[in-house]
Amino acid sequence: MSLPLRALLQRLDGASYKAYNDLRGAHEFERFTLIFDRIQGDPFASPSHCRVVVKNTIAKFPTDLFSNPVREIALRDYLVREFHHQTQSLQSKRGSGNSGRISIVATSQSVLERSAAWINAEAVELRFLVGLPAYGRRIAGREAVGLLCEDLPDLVDRVLNYQNLDAKAIQMHLNTVEDSDYLRKQLADRNLVAFIANQSILPRHSGVDDRPLKTSAIPFQSPPSLEVEFTCPHAGKVTGMGIPKGITLIVGGGFHGKSTLLHSIERGIYDHVPGDGRDRIVTNSTAVRIRAEEGRAITNLDLSPFINHLPFDRSTEQFSTNNASGSTSQAANILEAIVSGAEVLLLDEDTCATNFMIRDRRMQQLIAKAKEPITPFLDRVRQLYDERGISTILVMGGCGDYLDVADTVIAMDSFQASDVTTIAKEIAMTYKNDRTLEITDAFTYDHLRVLKPGFLDQIDRSDRRKIRVDGTDELSIGYCKIDLSQIEQFEESGQLKTIAAILTQLDRHVNVRDALQLQLEAWSREQFDALTDRPQGDLVRVRSLELAATIDRLRYD
Repeated sequence: MSLPLRALLQRLDGASYKAYNDLRGAHEFERFTLIFDRIQGDPFASPSHCRVVVKNTIAKFPTDLFSNPVREIALRDYLVREFHHQTQSLQSKRGSGNSGRISIVATSQSVLERSAAWINAEAVELRFLVGLPAYGRRIAGREAVGLLCEDLPDLVDRVLNYQNLDAKAIQMHLNTVEDSDYLRKQLADRNLVAFIANQSILPRHSGVDDRPLKTSAIPFQSPPSLEVEFTCPHAGKVTGMGIPKGITLIVGGGFHGKSTLLHSIERGIYDHVPGDGRDRIVTNSTAVRIRAEEGRAITNLDLSPFINHLPFDRSTEQFSTNNASGSTSQAANILEAIVSGAEVLLLDEDTCATNFMIRDRRMQQLIAKAKEPITPFLDRVRQLYDERGISTILVMGGCGDYLDVADTVIAMDSFQASDVTTIAKEIAMTYKNDRTLEITDAFTYDHLRVLKPGFLDQIDRSDRRKIRVDGTDELSIGYCKIDLSQIEQFEESGQLKTIAAILTQLDRHVNVRDALQLQLEAWSREQFDALTDRPQGDLVRVRSLELAATIDRLRYD
């Protein structure tokens, strides 16, 4: 217990809410240090930013729990989840607005690196929010004493004292993440881009609930011809379906699980918590979901590999628009992903532009190539792999022309997978396609996106700290809004906050590659904290691919 803090809170009882600023800084307790980094302006405002730091001589976390970066991130993830779980019993209000509430950054089913928790051999730290108690705009000192000097020490002891935690649950959490990371790192050596373990649960609880479907879900089983085996560090032998590099089609009737399988592959870029059902589904870490995105902004992008010879001799080598069509946006999304380092493209015909995906023989006869600016993806997909090593996984239920270029064909029937590659090849040979290949050039593309001068100029410096996010759909910096609703691989809103913090630091003439240098293989606490003017617990590491995609969607006045 901190007697000085107790005495201070008692002295502040009944004072104006602004007097809470006297709490700013560090307060020593018997077993930990409490630090206030930001004090809210009133009880209805965003809660105050706090940290607790516990020396590991007191917390007693064994060093083997954070002996490498993967285990460390998993342990930090576990502590954030446990803190959130424990705060649920402390949600009784102690006054007006947010008074008396303690909360920490919300988590998804994915295990991500967050700024909310840190641990090393010296200490463990948690960052969270506290709604300082008040009645109206007068400090409720007695309630604050109960919250900060009684409830909080008990909470810290339950979460940051290893002896009070479930050691088996922690070990399972770490082992699950370490096995998943191991599987992902083995993909390239096995010539694979994805792996779906047998007995995985692919369906989700609902479209807005990413937890696994508990009832009527059919466990996944690999077709024998695609089954591969790994020996994980903790789980031992794990078998499942390996998706090889190259071009893979996922086919089948409607509602039979094609898109569900692709969605699981799409989320396989992240590790998942034990019991998620996808904790042994892993994908090449650079895989990017591609879709048509009608209405998005495109700035100074070379679209010529897919779109050229526009009417009236308009060039597409420095193409800009604030309202792209479906086909134009999909072409841009692919080219931007390639430049950003994507090795795998994930597409679902349901969210693609038809005229970008295919132009069949009859349409080729009706409209001559000289009159059609769009080179369909069908004519580039084989080339992307043969010349650039970029694989594609494509859900396709309505166009058999892609059978001509596919290396692997997986059919989904009642959520069960089968390998129909041989049958598909026989069908392709029996019903030969007489359409004309519409490309003759190699796929050479290395476009460098340069931010247009003036991006930061349109945001007043006083507004750059006004960062707002709407889930994972929209990011606002000052009055500049960026629509991210069609970028499908964001997991948490904290990833958008991290991107915003990076953007506000960019020089006005920086190019995308310079910006991506801020994305290192492993982020330290100092690197997270360098992004903001004070320590924050709501930042979440994001892939450089999503950072680049956000930059690519900036709109300019």
